[in-house]
Amino acid sequence: MAATSQPSGVAWYARKFLNNAVWQWAALLGILLAALAVGRTVSFILTRRGQRLRDGRFATLGKAVQLLGSPAALLIFGIGLWLAGSLMELQLDPERNLRRFWVAVAQTVIALAVGWAIYRLVEVLEVFMARWTSRTRTQLDDQLVPMLRKSLRLFIVIIVFLFIAQNIYQWDIGALLAGLGLGGLAFALAAQDALKNLFGSVVIFSDRPFQLGDWVRIAEHEGFVEEVGFRSTRLRTFDGYLVTLPNSTVANSPVVNVARRPSIRRVLNVTITYDTPPEKVQRAVDIIQEMLDARKDHWQEDRPPRVYFNDFNAASLNMIVFYWYAPPNWWDYMAFNHDFNMELLKRFNEEGIEFAFPTQTLYLKQASDFSADVSLRRGDLPQD
Repeated sequence: MAATSQPSGVAWYARKFLNNAVWQWAALLGILLAALAVGRTVSFILTRRGQRLRDGRFATLGKAVQLLGSPAALLIFGIGLWLAGSLMELQLDPERNLRRFWVAVAQTVIALAVGWAIYRLVEVLEVFMARWTSRTRTQLDDQLVPMLRKSLRLFIVIIVFLFIAQNIYQWDIGALLAGLGLGGLAFALAAQDALKNLFGSVVIFSDRPFQLGDWVRIAEHEGFVEEVGFRSTRLRTFDGYLVTLPNSTVANSPVVNVARRPSIRRVLNVTITYDTPPEKVQRAVDIIQEMLDARKDHWQEDRPPRVYFNDFNAASLNMIVFYWYAPPNWWDYMAFNHDFNMELLKRFNEEGIEFAFPTQTLYLKQASDFSADVSLRRGDLPQD
């Protein structure tokens, strides 16, 4: 569009272009450049000041100040945009008035700057929540912190969008939501599995059946809990596979928390030969009891170890041993069993007590008066 014709006596700076004098366009450019410069300066100052505070005693305050640097620059630019618009004549012709649009854009930039600042300050709230969860005994609360952070940020984005739509651009949000009612119903039906998983996560965080790192059994899966989210729970199996279970499945399945057991129970059957005399049998029981008494540091007061001569097996005399190892560390438990077994083998050999092994006796009937008893070890029998 060409510049509007001006009288020849009008100064150059007063000449108009698109209904605005040259000085107004210069002021617009100057204000916007000044707003950008001031915003960058304020952002730099806040960032540097925040870094100094973070290195000192006020780490949390310093982080908040540092996070406000970039939103402050955008806020100052929005204010400059609004001030520059107030100097301009935005009525281009009787049918076109850009003032309302200009003001709406400036207000949108300011609203986005404020929303961005609140969005970033969620990180400061996360610091306080992390400190609170660090005082709890369960690590599941630590997983709740990033979930709450994501939820708060999503909530802030929605609120800022609704504020801009209804208060700046005058959209009828109620009518818009009502118009989306049927579509929302269809969406809800399609997303019912997602809602089940969401409620499942609420059940998990309220009941706390496990925490991060726990060894658990859920349905037919067994492994260590790596992550709990809004939709799923992740297990790392002993084979190294990562299993992702929907939270609805976790909430509706029996959860066996192996890590929460106070001790690890072992039931050991010690078998000796039938030709062992009674005094040797009693000695065998005494040896095992002595070994258990020597390891009292690993027993709980309410669960002392037990040993009994409890049964006559088909090929052996049986002594049963019960003990509950604590603390319930699996690899320490395996090392303990190794040491216990080696000592038991050594002491039985020293006492001349023989361990039993499965045998079979065959009776051969012949026409002659001669008969023979043949004893075969199981390893000597032919295999199918």
